[in-house]
Amino acid sequence: MSLQLDEVKRIAMLARIAVSDAEAAAVRDQLNDIFAMIENMQAVDTTGVEPMAHGQPVILRLREDEVTESDRHSGFQAIAPQTEAGLYLVPRVIE
Repeated sequence: MSLQLDEVKRIAMLARIAVSDAEAAAVRDQLNDIFAMIENMQAVDTTGVEPMAHGQPVILRLREDEVTESDRHSGFQAIAPQTEAGLYLVPRVIE
């Protein structure tokens, strides 16, 4: 895939970016180089290669998902200005 100069100008117009003809030509060349590199990468046979989540062999230390905090709900309810049925009552903001 390669972009033409009018396509680059249209994309710039849609993005509300003002570009001169020289800038559009430079961007077109850079984008076409990127597209060529992508085409080269897609041509590589990756059969049997397992996808990686990260470029480095990073191992996350996982821990058990367990509750470590005590239940302080009643304490917070006691100091709240207004509560009802275990819920906090707040003033209406939208009418």
